[in-house]
Amino acid sequence: MSHEQPQERPQDRPLTRWQRFKDNDIIWSFLHSPGAMIAAAITVFSILACLFAPLIAPFDPFDPSQISLWDGKLPPAWVEGGQPQYLLGTDNQGRDMLSTILYGGRLSILVGLAAVCLGMVLGVTLGVISGYVGGVTDAVIMRIADVQLTIPGILLAILINGIGRAFLPLELRQEFAVYVVIIAIGLTDWPQFARVARGATMVEANKEYVQAARIIGLPAWLIMVRHVLPNTLRPVLVIATIGLALAIIAEATLSFLGQGIPPTTPSLGTLIRVGNEYLFSGLWWITFFPAIALVVLVFAVNLLGDWMRDALNPKLR
Repeated sequence: MSHEQPQERPQDRPLTRWQRFKDNDIIWSFLHSPGAMIAAAITVFSILACLFAPLIAPFDPFDPSQISLWDGKLPPAWVEGGQPQYLLGTDNQGRDMLSTILYGGRLSILVGLAAVCLGMVLGVTLGVISGYVGGVTDAVIMRIADVQLTIPGILLAILINGIGRAFLPLELRQEFAVYVVIIAIGLTDWPQFARVARGATMVEANKEYVQAARIIGLPAWLIMVRHVLPNTLRPVLVIATIGLALAIIAEATLSFLGQGIPPTTPSLGTLIRVGNEYLFSGLWWITFFPAIALVVLVFAVNLLGDWMRDALNPKLR
């Protein structure tokens, strides 16, 4: 009498790590959203291209030996009068437009990321404290946030930027201009993070695991850090993604208005500002290409933020 071994069915086999990864709700949503994948690809490509600008840029716009005023205001290579080494033409200082866009995009992205991190850390901290402690603390923090939200963000950023520059010595203003812009944008963005974190904290604070932590005598700060904070990060990440696009636009706006990065330091905003002065002279490429780079980057980040908002919302699954 033969004893046959039962055959293992496919559904009885343990899932591999890759299968578990693909079956994750967020990963499944991403892989089935062409718009999100395209937006992520554009965002990652733009960030990597800008971060590795010293390796891939044809010229270094900060190196005077690679800049020639005789080559200033040259059109793109495919336009009559253009030169093949300057694919997108040159600006008024003779800098290669492709190189300045890569270096300028790197500065704009770094400023945006730093400003969002500052606003997120400040806003989430105040929001969690406000939602967990409540009472007078909650009222004071939220009223400050409400007052700040009544002021247009760009005007508030200009005000903070102006105050920051006023306190700096004249010889240090250009050197610390980038840091002042980061602080100005970060202090403008914190109320959005605080309101979202406060709402999530008020929901989590009434759950049983938080009540149990209180009963066993854990200090309030430990409960907020260990239990409440991790469960408020999902909506905060959505706000941070969209906030990155807004921060990049804010930096470009400040630089365009002459209140941000100095004109000698290429950023997308300063490039657009410089090009705008020559727009009616027929030198369209000095403004056009940085503006297109800014629009594509911000549009991709916004699409990614919209997907994250839908993917992290359990009601839409």
